[in-house]
Amino acid sequence: MNSRVLNDSEVHNSEDTWPISQELRRQLLAALLEKEEQPLREMSYEEFLDWADEDTLAEWVDGKVIMTSPASNRHQQLVSFLDRLVGYYVELHQLGKLLIAPFQMRLTNSGREPDVLFISSEHLDRLRPTYLDGPADLVVEIISPESIGRDRGDKFFEYEEAGIPEFWLLDPLTQRAEFYQLNVAGRYQPIQPSDGIYRSAVIAGFWLREEWLWQEPLPLPLKLLAEIAGMDAVLMEQFEQALRSKSA
Repeated sequence: MNSRVLNDSEVHNSEDTWPISQELRRQLLAALLEKEEQPLREMSYEEFLDWADEDTLAEWVDGKVIMTSPASNRHQQLVSFLDRLVGYYVELHQLGKLLIAPFQMRLTNSGREPDVLFISSEHLDRLRPTYLDGPADLVVEIISPESIGRDRGDKFFEYEEAGIPEFWLLDPLTQRAEFYQLNVAGRYQPIQPSDGIYRSAVIAGFWLREEWLWQEPLPLPLKLLAEIAGMDAVLMEQFEQALRSKSA
């Protein structure tokens, strides 16, 4: 995790609640951030798996444990949305398995916890009870202010080197989605959605409209699955109304 310098708004916002001097506040906040960003300890990956539980926010990199921060509400909403939308599609078509964090993915020199990962049917032999032993076929990372360095830097190159065929980077703050696919040279190539629609290279037949990711509230996954399946617009509307009437 990259260290960062406190900005003026962080210091200013803390002044209303901390009855101490500005300089002391700055020193304490800097110390807390520095402590938060230091690796917890060194251990083997096997020791890490024994040490960490489902509530531990941590990743394993080059023998060191790196603590991470809790996810925001919008972050979790996006993870849940993708879990239902992509997960239902994968399950219905029996294409493999979709998992969400916290679940470890073991690469050569790291154990990461992607926000969403897809394992195709042909690679399900990599799946262990508590981790994926090898690369997934698709990884999705949702960027937060504290994770931007890891997601765009370390993880990007780790996933590329590991040969993960498809990588999505979603930034709720800027409402920007980046889709990458490995080219023949084994390097990530950005894929520009056509007319706002991105088509997955590893989940056969699956596509999504980029605008779906930024709607508030997020759209109903079942309605979107009907659109992906090519259901008539009138039938889609009737389907949505039927679902709403059942919950009324």
